[in-house]
Amino acid sequence: MTPTNALHQPLAERLRPKTLSEVVGQQHMLGEGMALRLAFESGQPHSCILWGPPGTGKTTIARLMADAFDAQFITISAVLGGVKDIREAVEQAQLAQAQGRRTLVFVDEVHRFNKSQQDAFLPHVESGLFTFIGATTENPSFEVNSALLSRAAVYVLQALTPEDLKQIVASAQALQGLSAIEDVAIERLVAYADGDARRLLNTLETLTVAAAQEKRTEITDAWLLKVLGERMRRYDKGGEQFYDTISALHKSVRGSDPDAALYWLVRMLDGGADPKYMARRLIRMASEDIGLADPRALRLALDAAEVYERLGSPEGELALAECVVYLAVAPKSNAVYKAFNAAKAFVKQDGTRPVPMHLRNAPTKLMKQLDYGKGYRYAHDEAGAFAAGERYLPDGMAEPGFYRPVERGLEIKIADKLRNLRAQNQAAGRADGPTGKG
Repeated sequence: MTPTNALHQPLAERLRPKTLSEVVGQQHMLGEGMALRLAFESGQPHSCILWGPPGTGKTTIARLMADAFDAQFITISAVLGGVKDIREAVEQAQLAQAQGRRTLVFVDEVHRFNKSQQDAFLPHVESGLFTFIGATTENPSFEVNSALLSRAAVYVLQALTPEDLKQIVASAQALQGLSAIEDVAIERLVAYADGDARRLLNTLETLTVAAAQEKRTEITDAWLLKVLGERMRRYDKGGEQFYDTISALHKSVRGSDPDAALYWLVRMLDGGADPKYMARRLIRMASEDIGLADPRALRLALDAAEVYERLGSPEGELALAECVVYLAVAPKSNAVYKAFNAAKAFVKQDGTRPVPMHLRNAPTKLMKQLDYGKGYRYAHDEAGAFAAGERYLPDGMAEPGFYRPVERGLEIKIADKLRNLRAQNQAAGRADGPTGKG
């Protein structure tokens, strides 16, 4: 019989593993001979950071670690806690140390701690007063300060596989009071959980309660769809998963793969990313990766953003899809992007060169008397609207060659034109051209 008080616990808590062998998944760390299992078996706890998606067992592993070393287990939430909680943990650890017992301090969502809070841990971790275990869904190399990170091993947890999740469903069904589940419904439930055991169990518990209220003996796929409504994938709109996915979209466009680009676009939209943000990123891609190889790409990206502004979702999303496909198949050039960055770097390290006299503005009589604008050749009065041999850079500055068009798309013609202009400059006695060194 299940104890009465246990029946009131959430299903996720009732199924929480009591031993390392009961943990589902993470065998790359917990399997025989793997790093974290060896740490458990060593008898010597060490500070570490458990990094992985939600519902992958970070808290469970921390608790099992405390049990394995017979250590006092203190939990601090970085979302709700502060320096006061750290001080209290230190006092409890000191009392336990006086009694010859170890302490393990578990900080959930450690990336939410600010620098001063993280620094407060350092002297106690270094002295061995307690073992620090941090849990985070964010990349610790970005979110945890270097001093604390250098004193903690980082273990990377992975999202649970469909097989892992089905194993958890089977364990849940073995508990008293859970309904039978149709095989197709299990498949959908596993897909809905998207690698998150906690989400799986919380959803399963909700379904079981609803089934009991309706006196259902089986959870069918049709009924599950009715209760859950439209399936939405778990999506971290501000975390690393978000930036990894937008990176995949950008690289698919750059790599000229329209199918992959569409896939990542839909993944982001399906996950709840703001379509207006997506439109801004497409405009960036058009400028950075296509540029003058196809100037129409930037206009199409701007049009797609405007269409979405007018239509909203879901109708306006088709314009974004059209734009993504166009950007993916368009000729690619980052020549302007590279030229702009090169110019910024040059100006940043270079001195402030004076504007040559013939290029200066001369709106007053005094300025004209001082030779402002003297000798300037008005290009429209020259043959072909090009003043061959004229210089437009500061005196004494060599041609930097920032812009180097690629041999793709419209930039093929641009490169041809620049070669022609360079030849005219050289014929006029100028040793270099409008771009690059002659």
